[in-house]
Amino acid sequence: MSEEKTYVEDVDRSLYDFRNEETDENSVRFDEGLTPAIVEKISSEKGDPEWMREFRLKSLEIYNQLLIPEWGPPIDGLNMDNIATYVKPKTKMHAEWDEVPDEIKDTFERLGIPKAERESLAGVGAQHESELVYHNVKDEVAALGVVYTDLESAMHEEEHAERIRTHFMKLVPPTDHKFAALHGAVWSGGSYVYVPPGVSVEIPLQSYFRLNAPGAGQFEHTLIIVDEGADLHFIEGCSAPKYNIANLHAGCVELYVGKNAKLRYSTIENWSKNMYNLNTKRATVEEGGVMEWVSGSFGSHVSYLYPMTILKGDRSRMEFTGITFAGKGQNLDTGMKVVHTGEETSSAVNTKSISKDGGISTFRSAVVVGKNAKKAKSSVSCASLMLDRISRSDTIPAIDVRTDDADIGHEARIGKISDDAIFYLMSRGIREEEARAMIVSGFADTVSKELPLEYALEMNNLIRLEMKGSIG
Repeated sequence: MSEEKTYVEDVDRSLYDFRNEETDENSVRFDEGLTPAIVEKISSEKGDPEWMREFRLKSLEIYNQLLIPEWGPPIDGLNMDNIATYVKPKTKMHAEWDEVPDEIKDTFERLGIPKAERESLAGVGAQHESELVYHNVKDEVAALGVVYTDLESAMHEEEHAERIRTHFMKLVPPTDHKFAALHGAVWSGGSYVYVPPGVSVEIPLQSYFRLNAPGAGQFEHTLIIVDEGADLHFIEGCSAPKYNIANLHAGCVELYVGKNAKLRYSTIENWSKNMYNLNTKRATVEEGGVMEWVSGSFGSHVSYLYPMTILKGDRSRMEFTGITFAGKGQNLDTGMKVVHTGEETSSAVNTKSISKDGGISTFRSAVVVGKNAKKAKSSVSCASLMLDRISRSDTIPAIDVRTDDADIGHEARIGKISDDAIFYLMSRGIREEEARAMIVSGFADTVSKELPLEYALEMNNLIRLEMKGSIG
């Protein structure tokens, strides 16, 4: 077993050992529970190559052997027998927006996707239920050799097939935990991105995921490879309407950052409050590479979300900036993990969490420094803001340093909105509700300033809606 794999397993243990009705008429649903027949049916529906069919079935075996994780908040309300593992819209994927069916197009237009594409994006993918319904990339970006397409199509193209087979679920193997195994068995949709050596994509690519069907799961897989000296910003957005039954999101993101390459991965998640968000994200960074995470977590009933970065190459580095907002009925267990194995690697983490109306926000961090990671540096800073006396915020750090030549730090702060600040703003003619929203938006400014302007505005709008109790 490699030293790197050992560290990944150790950091998982160090992080997780802390305990803490309708039918969509426009879709085809697989509601019969999770069985080999269902997995075979999904594989057949997608025309999988044989290796992927076998991979799915093996993942199902692993899923049936593993227990529900004991880390994170309880997920007693999630019954896989009641989750549709595949919901297919009755439309194929389109490269022209006008060809997308009106009822689906209207949903994404209300979310601002076409407008964002025209004004600020190099390419867009839009997934509705279990399938991509739209995917497009600008000609000038494609001319640079950048590949941005749906993962399923790419698997069948000779120029991409072997690279995908080499990288698919190697960073997040099905044995990682039960929901990774579930993903391996029933994954559907998602994006494949390859940026050639030395290519800098000046404007972002984006994928947007919408889960409309009640009682359904979404299991998209995102695979991004940024080759040596290349540069990319990728934006992920997620949303779903509220139903009275549980929905599940168990996607997977695998990111490969090459030598002296840079990848920024930004996420704004606005799931509804019946959603169990059990997503897994992981990146590996080669010599001199840079991995940047920007994460905004809103909505969902329960979240398990801990992006991991493996700083494999010497002088590689990682930055993580995140914001979590937990309101009534929400238990959001989020954080990050980083493994330093290369020399002179560095990681910097700055997170904010907000809780109100009895919401629970937990931040878990795990920092592991290997015995050969000489001169490694890591700094973790987390701040929590509780807006009332019935909410809760916890910080759970785990630090494992195996060399005496490292500089590691962790700090945590907790506070509440100052009455003096509220009084000052109200004395200037601002209503109390608006004053509180302004202070919370200012608290989250470290995240919003890392996003493109239109997404920063979206995040601030979500915060204001949360403050009014309007989301979900």
